[in-house]
Amino acid sequence: MRDLLPVIAVIAFFQLFVIGDPLPDLFGLIAGLACVVVGLTLFVFGLELGLFPIGESMAHALARKGSLFWLIAFGFALGAATTLAEPTLIAVASEAASMAAVEGIIVDSDAARAYYALELRLVVALAVGCAIVLGVLRIIKGWPLHHLVIGGYVIVLAMTTWAPEELVGVAYDMGGVTTSTITVPLVTALGVGLAMSIEDRNAVLDGFGLIAFASLLPMMFVLGFGMLPI
Repeated sequence: MRDLLPVIAVIAFFQLFVIGDPLPDLFGLIAGLACVVVGLTLFVFGLELGLFPIGESMAHALARKGSLFWLIAFGFALGAATTLAEPTLIAVASEAASMAAVEGIIVDSDAARAYYALELRLVVALAVGCAIVLGVLRIIKGWPLHHLVIGGYVIVLAMTTWAPEELVGVAYDMGGVTTSTITVPLVTALGVGLAMSIEDRNAVLDGFGLIAFASLLPMMFVLGFGMLPI
């Protein structure tokens, strides 16, 4: 409730003092706020009890197993699967498909919109899977994070000049929606757990950074998807 107070204060201030109208459906607003408080509380407890521990324990177990193949396979599968389940990605892909139909980029039909949205989700899931593989390799090899991130954004900027204009905004948004409620906890736990399992690796310096790749590569992949002659 304390964390939500700034949101409540902003909404109340603008509604009462800027717009100048009383809050509409006050009972519904209070009921919705109560649901949000309960939901966020359960979500945080769920992360602490389940997602963070299982991500770290699986990273430890795979590192002890000593198989680079299975570690990379797990990272790719985890990134792709969690991304496909992201509610924010589903919402943005659906909206992008609707706008593509309105602008005449695709046929304006339910089947065409559903197929276009699915294509976007699959491209982004593939991108995040590859991003986690890159992050895992970075932790294992000790590659500098800033070199990879700066180089990646240089590539994104170069691709932006060649990609279809109508897909540039969608691609940049896809870099943000992938780092949300499902992907972030498991990917963060994987990175920290892996760094703690490898000798001469620091959990703070090396365990974080996978989320940066999970934001960067989807932009590349969606821009590349728009440049394909299909």
